Amino acid sequence: MTSGTEFDLVVIGGGPGGYVAAIRAGQLGMRTAVVEREHLGGICLNWGCIPTKALLRASELYRQVKEAEAFGLRVDGIGIDFERLIQRSRNVADKLSRGVAFLMKKNKIVVFDAQGKLESPGRVALTTNDGVILPSISAKHIIVATGARARSLPGLEPDGTRIWTYKEAMVPAHLPKSILVIGSGPIGIEFASFYRALGVDVTVVEVQARILPVEDEEISKLAHIAFAKQGIAIHTGTTVARLSRVDPGGVLAWLRRSDGEITEVAVERVILAVGITGNVEGLGLEALGVNVDRGHIVIDEWCRTTVPGIYAIGDVAGPPWLAHKAMHEGVLCVEKIAGVDGVHPLKSTNVPGCTYCTPQIASLGLTEAEARDRGYALKIGRYPYSANGKAIALGETDGLIKTVFDAETGALLGAHMIGAEVTELIQGFAIGKTLETTEAELMATIFPHPTLSEMMHESVLDAYGRALHS
Repeated sequence: MTSGTEFDLVVIGGGPGGYVAAIRAGQLGMRTAVVEREHLGGICLNWGCIPTKALLRASELYRQVKEAEAFGLRVDGIGIDFERLIQRSRNVADKLSRGVAFLMKKNKIVVFDAQGKLESPGRVALTTNDGVILPSISAKHIIVATGARARSLPGLEPDGTRIWTYKEAMVPAHLPKSILVIGSGPIGIEFASFYRALGVDVTVVEVQARILPVEDEEISKLAHIAFAKQGIAIHTGTTVARLSRVDPGGVLAWLRRSDGEITEVAVERVILAVGITGNVEGLGLEALGVNVDRGHIVIDEWCRTTVPGIYAIGDVAGPPWLAHKAMHEGVLCVEKIAGVDGVHPLKSTNVPGCTYCTPQIASLGLTEAEARDRGYALKIGRYPYSANGKAIALGETDGLIKTVFDAETGALLGAHMIGAEVTELIQGFAIGKTLETTEAELMATIFPHPTLSEMMHESVLDAYGRALHS
């Protein structure tokens, strides 16, 4: 019989990757413990994926109500109760965090409210947030799932009051009149979209030549046009040379273009969204010989580190920094440990990415440029929202579905979308790509009418000169 400190698996970190790994281990009959120093559900559930979507939903509804007259509806006296809006977002996060705690009990997972540190392979030291040292726990297998935190830039460090990270941007005391967003990745663009929809003057600065630089260039350009149309000021090929706090509570930013020209922008608040770095400190990794490279733990295809018995999953193990990628890694890592048949390594090109701005953006696999760089001969399909009956009925006619195929084999190499509900549509292509589908299967699939999903079918048809409605 094992003691209360002996386990088959210990997971350090209770975020999406960590708690899912623990649940799968529990399902497989492994005695499992989770060590979490703050909140079950991690950043994603408490301060990221979930509460930001609650905020974005509120801004989306506000936008739709303001546009209701176009649908023959009259709405008078619309306003914003900002405190209540923010509180609803927190309530959503709290509810889901409690749900994770229930799942831990359901799967007989022991949860330690503590900071974990690797003492040796197979042993984890525990310290509470109050500094109380708890008895160490042991396990043959230890998964590090400590996630990541917002990265800062020299001279542009967040102060929690005028210069924010995503945390402060989610719970402001009042709605500012103007905001500067540094960085145009998903986090930056989602906050830019949220605040702009509520009437805030928003400026976005991106050091790369285009916003959303990891997306397909065509989609990125359409996003730029859509955001500019909404009134978001966008500066690409630009860095923030300096930030200066000015009275009575604002910030003055010096923006330097690639040609050296300096522009001054005065705002109430700044959101720093320039990426993340893994939470690798204080874990005892280096002392045990675990390889850490540029703030992330190095792993192989089975999430194994350089030290036997120690694994890493999710954001701490590098890109793509997505909750669903972390969850998938958690499952495959545990199943590999348990010797489950048929486990496959994660393919990064099968991981969909979603940005929940307005319009939404979703992507999967290779961009057109990446596919060409790899030497593929391509067939490209495109289908616009403006030609889709459901989109017209919804009043959501701005958008595009783009598909990228290998001209020789018909394999789906990539899918890239911008428009209403594309974050829900992308899973159709994700299933197809996981099944290694070709254009033939996608063409033979019956898509319901009238739906937005029909555009996915039409985009495939268009790649082969067979589009029916354009």
